[in-house]
Amino acid sequence: MFKKNMLRHAILACSGASVVVMAGGVQAEELNVVSWGGAYSMSQQKAYHEPWMEKTGDEIVNIDRSGNALAGLRSQFEAGNVTWDLVDMLPADAMIACAEGLLEPIDHDEMLADAPDGTPPSEDFIEGSLSECFIPQIVYSNIVAYNTEMFPEDDQPDSIEDVFDIENYPGKRALIRKPINNLEWALVADGVEPEEVYDVLRTEEGVDRAFAKLDTIKDEVIWWEEGSQPPQLLADQEVAFGSAYNGRIFNAMVSEDQPFEIIWDAQVFELDGWVVPAGKLDKVEDYLYWATDTQRLADQAKYISYGPARESSNELVSTHAETGIEMEEHMPTYEDNFRTAIPKDDPFWADHNDELTQRFDAWLAQ
Repeated sequence: MFKKNMLRHAILACSGASVVVMAGGVQAEELNVVSWGGAYSMSQQKAYHEPWMEKTGDEIVNIDRSGNALAGLRSQFEAGNVTWDLVDMLPADAMIACAEGLLEPIDHDEMLADAPDGTPPSEDFIEGSLSECFIPQIVYSNIVAYNTEMFPEDDQPDSIEDVFDIENYPGKRALIRKPINNLEWALVADGVEPEEVYDVLRTEEGVDRAFAKLDTIKDEVIWWEEGSQPPQLLADQEVAFGSAYNGRIFNAMVSEDQPFEIIWDAQVFELDGWVVPAGKLDKVEDYLYWATDTQRLADQAKYISYGPARESSNELVSTHAETGIEMEEHMPTYEDNFRTAIPKDDPFWADHNDELTQRFDAWLAQ
């Protein structure tokens, strides 16, 4: 452990060097890192990967497979040929993969960096975000956005209830072709308080109520399956509203100057983070220590509007790297945006996803 800590301190302190000579003659590594692609992988590349490669001489290879990470890990372990070294994964999938023995358990306080004031990781990461095999990086949100040019300036929508109001806010809606998020929003639009959504969804009557509310807009919905679709549909004015990942909409607003606004009401927020395939910990532990420290998570927020998963990172969030705009008010965790936020209930969806997906698909076919 002493040797490992000494190495970590040497790496983190060596900001002027392009390559670190590692203890014991360890040579530079090629790390295969699985993530989501697009603007999100770019934010990781800028905040974590490029500085690490400059410091160590390691080569980081980006693999855009996080959308099917669990299936990919299962396949590699079944074949006895695990080529992925570090994987960006959602918490629910991480729970499953961990239970199946596909991932390394993480001793968070032993393996990760303390906050600058000495607060241990177990107290610095968002409460409840750490799990046996999972290290969160960001908080992102599933939101609904709209094209401001499709509504009068003095009557712009601002709530989930408005999304379900076809009469006063006409136009097509683009929604993800899954029950998740749609059922939560349907209940909120029908009068359920955000903090009570999952209690209601756990009842047969609550599920019926959600589908009944979705019935009221079904004929006006275009269903999407890829994250790139909602911004394009909104830009082309094929839809007035679109559910989307908040980072995708932010990128379209600031980098492409699209006339979009986010409705933060009832945002469904969730975490995203790292898992280590079983047998790969020795190879990636120093990079993991670096990529999850306070500064690196704050740096990522320069490139995408996802909130850092460490409390100590929030005060370091500054401006967007390209446009110079202040990033704080664009974060899901910004106070005004977070007032009616719904934390995604991963255990609920792990237990009920199959049955609700079957019902959702049958409902679509009606």
